[in-house]
Amino acid sequence: MIYALTGLVQSSRKQAITLLADPIALDGVVPDETLFKVGQKQTVYLYLHWNQEQGPSLYGFQKELDKTVFLLIISCSGLGPRIGLAVLAGLGAQIFLEAVYAGNEKLLSKVNGIGAKKAEQMIVHLKHKVNKLLQSGISLEGSGDHAHWNTVMEALSALSYSRTEITQAVNFVRNNNSGSGVEFDQIMRQALSFLSKQP
Repeated sequence: MIYALTGLVQSSRKQAITLLADPIALDGVVPDETLFKVGQKQTVYLYLHWNQEQGPSLYGFQKELDKTVFLLIISCSGLGPRIGLAVLAGLGAQIFLEAVYAGNEKLLSKVNGIGAKKAEQMIVHLKHKVNKLLQSGISLEGSGDHAHWNTVMEALSALSYSRTEITQAVNFVRNNNSGSGVEFDQIMRQALSFLSKQP
């Protein structure tokens, strides 16, 4: 089983990329194609999924944590790759882990394909596994103030921003405040400033 490949991103389209890892070219399904820049060399973490009706599908992830979370989600009974992709596209791995850790059903239920019942199911079935991940060394960025991030996402959603816009804004603020705790009002100001500059 191939764990990851480094190659040239040859093309991208909606939730899919073509990776040229000489001498082979692979088509992979990805949560967000905008994370993969055409013409650039990138490492893609891979997972081959087998469906009895559709056969094999190759999934690619920008980060190892994204792949780990995807596998965690599809290990939950009744949740398949479509939900895994929707979670990563709508929330991102980090915020998903925080939501499960905090038991935030409301935030999880905002993801396409996940209602209140599935959100509750995910928390019940995955909270123990998320805790084990944390014990194994995977840390939640700003775990002490994860409630701030969840509240920010809910506030931006109430302001009618899309899931994609919210994820991009939160990731932008996270990257600009790596390793430091930030307060709710500071996160909101930076997120709204980022969103106001988008086309």
